[in-house]
Amino acid sequence: MDLRKIKKLIDLLEESNLAELEIKEGEEVVRLSRVPKGGMTMAAPIAAPAPAPVAAPVAAPVAEAAPAANALPAGHVVKAPMVGTFYASSTPGAAAFVKVGQQVKAGETLGIIEAMKMFNQIEADVAGTVQAILVENGQPVEFDQPMFVIA
Repeated sequence: MDLRKIKKLIDLLEESNLAELEIKEGEEVVRLSRVPKGGMTMAAPIAAPAPAPVAAPVAAPVAEAAPAANALPAGHVVKAPMVGTFYASSTPGAAAFVKVGQQVKAGETLGIIEAMKMFNQIEADVAGTVQAILVENGQPVEFDQPMFVIA
């Protein structure tokens, strides 16, 4: 296999969220896998006695984040159906699909999630008023992450 092709495959792996990529071309096979940075480094400090004091400050922000998660406005929460990148509009210069305070109908597009170069429309499950937009344009989203509140 050509070295240029292998370099392109490496670039594709780095740009994507994939952990592993295997390509077969005839009898040749190229397998690329990504090792998380700091994976080995993280294992050593966990065994060391020093992380115990570090763990306490980490737990405190998590405890503070829990009330913030409960501070969502009352209403129906629209969650991300997949992992990807959220976009508030169809093109970079266009107006956002919805704004806080806007009335929406069931089935109306709220935003787009790009996953693996495919754009998936996120639609309102219910009719009502958009109470909150919990994600920003261009922000990565996780599966089941709250994105909108409609009341």
